Amino acid sequence: MRKLTVVIALAIAAVALAEESATDRFQKVADRLVAAVNAADYPGIQRDFNEEVLKAFPRDKCDAFFKGLVDQLGKIQKLDAPRFVPIFPAHFERGLLDLRIVLDEAGKIAGLWMQPHTPAIPAVEKHETPLALPFKGRWLVVWGGDTKALNQHHDSPGQRFAFDFLGVGPDGKTRKGVSNSNEDYYAFGREVLAPADGTVTDVIEGVRDNVPGSMNPYSAVGNGVVLQHREREVSVLAHFKQGSIGVKVGDKVKRGQVLGLCGNSGNSSEPHVHYHLQNTPILQEGTGIKCLFRKVALTRDGKTESKAECSPVKGEIVEPVAEPAGGV
Repeated sequence: MRKLTVVIALAIAAVALAEESATDRFQKVADRLVAAVNAADYPGIQRDFNEEVLKAFPRDKCDAFFKGLVDQLGKIQKLDAPRFVPIFPAHFERGLLDLRIVLDEAGKIAGLWMQPHTPAIPAVEKHETPLALPFKGRWLVVWGGDTKALNQHHDSPGQRFAFDFLGVGPDGKTRKGVSNSNEDYYAFGREVLAPADGTVTDVIEGVRDNVPGSMNPYSAVGNGVVLQHREREVSVLAHFKQGSIGVKVGDKVKRGQVLGLCGNSGNSSEPHVHYHLQNTPILQEGTGIKCLFRKVALTRDGKTESKAECSPVKGEIVEPVAEPAGGV
């Protein structure tokens, strides 16, 4: 049990690095921008611009734009958590806009927009779609739960109830040895399954797998599949192995059908499956929905029990209880 505890701690630390929030990077810049706008500190606003933006948006234009914005709408009272990085709903004294920021590699603003606010799409309180775990075998829940302490995704509205799963081998560990290769991880190459019947709305592919320890924030989802189960219930599965996805947009799939193989693409430091349920296939507009999986064998502290309508949390090991593919 001691060895398994150490393995869990190391696995959680590794994925924490992978998820080190792009949100935090954008939030810091957005907060500085808001403070400078409210203080009429126009040089302060420009300090976060990169060279290209400074050329396109020189001091006189910058001053006039932000002064006019505050004259029209008042000061910015608060920013909501981004629905999808890098879009922050910005509450002015007399209006609401969406603040969109693009950062370059140095963390400087490479793009900045104040756009009319797009209201969030309504989300269901409880999903109607019966969900199964999207894999076979044993997997460690690295992130999962209803709080930030349990779930690194919690501050992202679309992913607030997301899961990250690491494959567990017969030895109770998540990797076979200590080599710096994806093949060293039990998760890599395992089948990723449809959690429920649905229609494929989006497929992202062609993203290379990372070397473990590295990550790709420029294509955060990596290779991914989006499945629509009903009007406001949509599954998002991410970080597939490059070239492994076997479905295309428009395909009808059944629960348990193979979608592709687990990989290490996108904003991922080691092979794992990312899964969450949201209310729209438009990733950046999503609001997360808490997932209850139908039948799960759950292990914690060495004890295993079968659970129905289960939402596992960080540190637990899960395995699907066999049931027929497709249908309810």
